[in-house]
Amino acid sequence: MIEREKVIIVGCQLPDVDDWTYEQSMGELVELVDTAKGEVIARLDQKRQQIDRRTFIGKGKMEELAMLVEQLEPDLLIFNAELSPAQSKNIRIVLNDPDDMKLIDRTQLILDIFAGRAQSKEGKLQVELAQMNYLLPRLIGQGTQLSRLGGGIGTRGPGETKLESDRRHIKRRIDEITMQLEGTVAHRNRYRERRKENRVFQVALVGYTNAGKSTIFNRLTEADTYEQDELFATLDPLTRELELPRGGKVLITDTVGFIRDLPTKLVAAFRSTLEEVVGADLILHVIDASNPHYLNQIDTTNDVLDELGASEVPQLEVYNKKDRLTDDFVGGPLLISAIDPEDIEKLTGALEDKIADVLTKVHVVLPVTSFEHYHPAKEAMYRLEEKFLDDGSVELEGYMREDTRLYATLKQFEV
Repeated sequence: MIEREKVIIVGCQLPDVDDWTYEQSMGELVELVDTAKGEVIARLDQKRQQIDRRTFIGKGKMEELAMLVEQLEPDLLIFNAELSPAQSKNIRIVLNDPDDMKLIDRTQLILDIFAGRAQSKEGKLQVELAQMNYLLPRLIGQGTQLSRLGGGIGTRGPGETKLESDRRHIKRRIDEITMQLEGTVAHRNRYRERRKENRVFQVALVGYTNAGKSTIFNRLTEADTYEQDELFATLDPLTRELELPRGGKVLITDTVGFIRDLPTKLVAAFRSTLEEVVGADLILHVIDASNPHYLNQIDTTNDVLDELGASEVPQLEVYNKKDRLTDDFVGGPLLISAIDPEDIEKLTGALEDKIADVLTKVHVVLPVTSFEHYHPAKEAMYRLEEKFLDDGSVELEGYMREDTRLYATLKQFEV
């Protein structure tokens, strides 16, 4: 069993952050540490009118932190905000720069988790790009700290040799990754455009991290993506086909989970994969109904969707983990447990109904002389009902896209 690194976390509450929001953020930091295989052994908090420009927290609290570090000898110190290069340097000076202790911030912790989760070449490049952009302004004056990096939290990703390279090398690497990603993005865009031309209905699974998206994705599509009760279990988007019971096929994409204060560098780095959400016909917004802060998580997810330009895409909200509800849950229209087969059937039915709401109802009678349209119509329609009539014609009723040639063709046979 791998021994967990001992971690002290530090937070600063400003006047515009209420107690509840602050506690949620610090609690989330503890979860992030746990996901990164660390253990929080102490926590230091301070309320201030503004962040100390030199050391993030005030002089008195820094002295208290120095005593904690001396007493507990942690492996790692994590601040619940993004530190400036100067702040990181000054904090180490005040703490007498302990030889075997690392100092990182919330952004670096999330980047570290992402580095451990990325599986695809694109995902690894995106994480490395975000890490490089984060590290570049922090290289000056960091030589002694970087030379000690030998493993553990905050050291995954580019690696020791890249971190110790000069700024020109880092910039060249950023240019190389950017060029490689541009090629991948171009390929993804071509693939996305082909799917649009084929007019297959596209559903994107989104939600706060650890809401259960991958479990739902696997149950709906019989896929075998990684499922785990931890933050950022899924990093690379995966698309699978789902054949609906009442007719029609959809493509469902599982996406990376969102989180409060997701570093802007990561939002930018993963924009190409998150564009799957923007191009979707429907967003399946998965919500962890067992989390006491689920309403706040809904807001965070919607804020990210708005930032991506996907706020106008129709949504179906799915409240997951009904088997773990707390007294904080006030109810939702579609409440399920992703591990209950009956609930997955209920979700599939709700998905079909929502797709019907998004599409246009079509009711046509195809005469024998126009039977060449029969099979294309069956393929294109959702919630299809058909009836063969005595004169050899066939009556079709269902839902389909308006933006297709087939729809325009079928209009002439409308009942």
